[in-house]
Amino acid sequence: MTHPERLAAFIRLGQRLRTLSDDELYSLTSRARNHNPWFDEPNVRAAFQGVAALLDAEPLAAWAARYPSEPQGEPRRVGVVMAGNIPLVGFHDMLCVLLSGHILLAKLSADDNILLRWVGQQLLDIEPRFAEQLRFVEMLREADAFIATGSDNTARYFEYYFSKKPNLIRRNRSSIGVIAGLEPREELAQFGPDVFQYYGLGCRNVSRLLVPAGYSFTPFLDAMQSWERVDNHNRYHNNYDYQKSLLLVNRVPHLDNGFMLLTESMQLVSPISVLHYSEYRSEDDLRQQLADVADKTQVVVSVNGWYPGSVPAGRAQQPGVGDYADGVDTMAFLASLT
Repeated sequence: MTHPERLAAFIRLGQRLRTLSDDELYSLTSRARNHNPWFDEPNVRAAFQGVAALLDAEPLAAWAARYPSEPQGEPRRVGVVMAGNIPLVGFHDMLCVLLSGHILLAKLSADDNILLRWVGQQLLDIEPRFAEQLRFVEMLREADAFIATGSDNTARYFEYYFSKKPNLIRRNRSSIGVIAGLEPREELAQFGPDVFQYYGLGCRNVSRLLVPAGYSFTPFLDAMQSWERVDNHNRYHNNYDYQKSLLLVNRVPHLDNGFMLLTESMQLVSPISVLHYSEYRSEDDLRQQLADVADKTQVVVSVNGWYPGSVPAGRAQQPGVGDYADGVDTMAFLASLT
């Protein structure tokens, strides 16, 4: 297949995903949720919408044009260890490997082994010649290069076992929300999807807030009230109850709106149902706090993107096709393979 043919197939895949019927979505959600209870209908729907947006024809073609259209030599077998924390999180790697002309050996996470297989089959139905490039496997012994995503602990494991071949290893990342202090409730409400979509399980979910010293959280807590429905999920509710008990037993000061707990902490990663915060006393202090955790931060979020380099609140879970995980250019890595 030529590069234009591969690109055209992915554009058609985007069109297919945009026209999913409610019955199809219900069937897929039911199957996925049997394997992973976190994959409920709103989050699966959001994931499909996100993938479809990545495959919008004009931005996809413009992004692809920045890279070589074919591998430097023979196509390499790229083993990808897919994450499974949120639905279809491994799709971007699938897109990059296949569009670059290499061969994808995809080791799916047990937490997301239904939806990506289905998407892969849709791509094969659109362009059967991808059968030569797309393989779902249990072992990656045949791979010539590796892409893997995991926790800091698993990343060390990956680096050891994949060290003899080209590799791209991603680690734990979380996201930060920055509040100026004067935002009205209506604007603060834009943080809702960034905090609660996918139940906070994604690396682009805001898990810590930076707020001015003495900030009153009343407007923020009121603004989050529309997301009370997350507490209807039994696993989320159980996490909320457990984390609340820990805070109470240990006498840790915290705020509680009935389904979310706010507590002061410099930790970037927060447990499910908990949002950490820290105060800043000046612009320099704010910049320094962000700089201190820059290598662990996926995105910084602020209302209307007022903070330089930040993503507008409400759009953290809507990355563009060129917004690479950990800020590492996957397509450049693939183009370097010889």
